[in-house]
Amino acid sequence: MEHLAILPILIPLLAGVLMLLPPISGQITRQRSLSLAALSALVLISLRLLLQADGGEIQLYVLGDWQPPFGIVLVADRLSTLMLLLGSVLGFAAMLYACAGDDRQGAYFHPLFMFQLMGINGAFLTGDIFNLFVFFEVLLIASYALLIHGGGKQKTRASVHYVVLNLVGSSIFLFALGILYGTLGTLNIADLSQKVGQLEAGEQAIAGAGALMLLVVFGLKSAILPLQFWLPSTYAAASAPVAALFAILTKVGIYSILRVFTVIFGDEAGALAQIATPWLWPLAILTLAVATVGVLAAAGLRQLIGQLVVLSVGTLLVGLAMARSEATGALLYYLVHSTLVCGGLFLLADMITRQRGKAEDRFVAARRMCQPRGIGIAFFIGALAIAGLPPFSGFVGKALLLKAAELNAEAGWVYPAVLLGGLAALIALSRAGTTLFWDVSREPDSCEKVSRLQLAAVFLLLGSSPLLVIFGGPFSDFTYDTATQLHGLSRALGPLLPGGGS
Repeated sequence: MEHLAILPILIPLLAGVLMLLPPISGQITRQRSLSLAALSALVLISLRLLLQADGGEIQLYVLGDWQPPFGIVLVADRLSTLMLLLGSVLGFAAMLYACAGDDRQGAYFHPLFMFQLMGINGAFLTGDIFNLFVFFEVLLIASYALLIHGGGKQKTRASVHYVVLNLVGSSIFLFALGILYGTLGTLNIADLSQKVGQLEAGEQAIAGAGALMLLVVFGLKSAILPLQFWLPSTYAAASAPVAALFAILTKVGIYSILRVFTVIFGDEAGALAQIATPWLWPLAILTLAVATVGVLAAAGLRQLIGQLVVLSVGTLLVGLAMARSEATGALLYYLVHSTLVCGGLFLLADMITRQRGKAEDRFVAARRMCQPRGIGIAFFIGALAIAGLPPFSGFVGKALLLKAAELNAEAGWVYPAVLLGGLAALIALSRAGTTLFWDVSREPDSCEKVSRLQLAAVFLLLGSSPLLVIFGGPFSDFTYDTATQLHGLSRALGPLLPGGGS
């Protein structure tokens, strides 16, 4: 059990390597079996880690017995284990959908999928920001190849923009790491949190510049205005399982902002305390405003879902900007909801595209779908959930965020921005549903029916929304306990200090 914390990284790594070797390489059935087995194990291990972390204990895994702050450290606390479980469930559903045939469109889909999950899990578990950069690069390299999986001009064009932007982001990330290491002498998150408040006046400006450069990098990853323009076209171009998995990539950026600017540059950072907050407020409101316009202007379902991802990022930024444990708890509830529902909607959009013929997912009249009932029920659940209507989890998540703001001056900004974004989503999804399901030009001559695997994957993700409401009490308690742990530095960082994690 002492090695449990490293298994979410080792399992996808070993599975991906095995898929590149005979007799598994080239055998699609064996690759599918290994992928589903590995992802099932990831779900179970992540759940086990989450239950252990629920007791309040921070599990520290020190590689090579090099104690912090000098060695590589993995940290399994409430926040990281929650994100691990979220990524594992999303990955399992996306792989289940891919096993219906999407994985045959190009080579190396399964090992690339595993390597991307390894990078995502490593980013959630790492205890220092240099290894955060390393795992960012692992997941990005895999995502470059997954984005163009199957080929095509649209995918190639989107991948060029995606790759160039992320290469620029990686360069800025390295500069920021160099600045922070030069001023603080460490990149361990726990050690940074202790040293940043002790900086002399001349070094504070330099460290602050490094911090704001990290905010730019994480803003690019999470698609914050004005760095969000790449996301809708990129996600729309990706294959359905890849787009579904990509739903968590923006949350990796949000997680990084939350971890770095709450723990390192939080309330105890001296002159640099809450350095990101003055920037997060305007970025949150403007991201919501631009995404609201984008949602209303979307011409196709996949593009609309991409804009809804940006809208969810703006909503999460509101919680980040409030910089309080109550807001962070609400943010985490909404983060889980939006990731799973958006992932399910990307899979659903692929089903609709295949059944509408040449019209694909565009909002124009087209032939009737041959399975409108099952697909329509899924769309109805997903639309109400992501728009934030009761009795689904989107309503609960937004209500928690609004409650966190109601007694503070920022309520005048938060309420209109969040509620107008939800109204725009409702209008756009109503238009989309009316066009896709009711604006029928003819009956289908033939139809590619949706497989049971695909339906199971979609309902697994969209079904999480009512479950988050049914179990909303225990789950919201967990997210608020997670937020309390994150904001309480003395409690959360004790095991990470030199000599404290043995």
